[in-house]
Amino acid sequence: MKRTIAFVLLNLILLTSFTTYAAPVDYLGGVHNEYEYEEIVFITGEPIKFIGKLKINEKVKEKDNLVIVSYDFDLVPEKGEKGDKLQRKITYETVYTDNSAKGQSIGNTTVTKYSEKIQLNDVDYKLEDYQFSRSDIYDNRPASSYYTGNIKGRKYYSINKNEGQIIVDISGGIVGYENFWGRTETQKVNQTITYPNGKQAVINTETSDSLTRRLVYSDNEVNLISYNGGYVKTTNREVVSKYTYKLPNAKGTYELSKTMNPNLERLIVPKFRDVDGHWAEEYIEKLYSLDVFDDTTNTFFYPEGPITRREFVVALMKACNIDPNIPEQKKSSRRKQPQEVSPFRDISTQDKDYYYIKEAFAQGIAFGKSGNLFKPSEKLTVAEGVTMLIRALGFENRAPNPGYYTSFMDDYAIPYWAKDAAYVSKEIGLVTGTRFNANKALTRAEASQLLVNFLRFLERDLQKDYRENIILFN
Repeated sequence: MKRTIAFVLLNLILLTSFTTYAAPVDYLGGVHNEYEYEEIVFITGEPIKFIGKLKINEKVKEKDNLVIVSYDFDLVPEKGEKGDKLQRKITYETVYTDNSAKGQSIGNTTVTKYSEKIQLNDVDYKLEDYQFSRSDIYDNRPASSYYTGNIKGRKYYSINKNEGQIIVDISGGIVGYENFWGRTETQKVNQTITYPNGKQAVINTETSDSLTRRLVYSDNEVNLISYNGGYVKTTNREVVSKYTYKLPNAKGTYELSKTMNPNLERLIVPKFRDVDGHWAEEYIEKLYSLDVFDDTTNTFFYPEGPITRREFVVALMKACNIDPNIPEQKKSSRRKQPQEVSPFRDISTQDKDYYYIKEAFAQGIAFGKSGNLFKPSEKLTVAEGVTMLIRALGFENRAPNPGYYTSFMDDYAIPYWAKDAAYVSKEIGLVTGTRFNANKALTRAEASQLLVNFLRFLERDLQKDYRENIILFN
């Protein structure tokens, strides 16, 4: 399977382990948690809130690059008559197609099964036909995958079998991202409902489903204990939506939200003896807790010592949760397998960090210095470290056209190959201050701060851009 397809499907698999992967359900503005689902229905010409149960079933068929998602709704009006109900079953299938030359993939979604019956005030509404198409483009980067999409659909409902027809036209756009630290998908969907009398209603929904992981410090309640407080990794998920509607006889807004029960995981507690009270103590301990720095044989971190190219690359790969492909050791056979050749003369295939460096090179994060030398023990400069972070995000092309100046006072000293990364790093908050210090050797403390800023961007800033900046709540 191609790398881009594998990345998309892998994230789906990883995120399905927490009460289904994060994506709004069925394009109608509904929200849910583990126990209840809510949705506003406009089929009668007025807003009616339905509540009830939702079952979700996902199947990921890696062999066919296929994801199948089925929804089963069993709802009743929050305020309604006895016997009023909504029952809906919908199945969507998404096929992913790889374009390895572009590092991208396309997902095309269609509806394969549907049934829906609504009963309100002794009137039956039945979904007779549902035409739907969604297409997304994924740009898969080492640290995160980004995607945008468009949807188009049409529903036909009959009223009491032969008393008229209601047509619902659906269109909209989708933005999303997914990485180890979370996922957010936001949908902006427009519905135009045409009633039998020719009158129309327009409903605009903005719905966002976010799954995010956070590191929360937990202090100890006792003094006589062998370690200080430590970090807890929390996984949170929230679905929010906003309806803005204009009906034949009314207009207004509705806002809905549901939150899942958080998932908690305690992390390893660091015991370094030389970081207590250091300005970078919090950054260092976070990264150690996440196994980004995992030197368990040393009780000293040496925060003011320089970080090497090797150390930073391995830490960055672990921060991105990228596990290198380490081949299994097989028993010798009569036919000798071709011996792997390292892309760098100074990194042996037997080196303990070889596969991390090889993977970083393969994914375009880190390159050699001169010729085919990686120079793993050389001190890492600010320019090199920041450039690797921006490459991991896939943002190296987001700088202006060549010829621009960065806002750093020492812009003149930034190498041409690091100029774009320097510009973007300031724009997204990875680097602060007035000077970039491109050729300065990064200390282990400074590298820790950079990596935590990088993780914070993945944790929080992406969600803000993909949710809060789109859905403006009152």
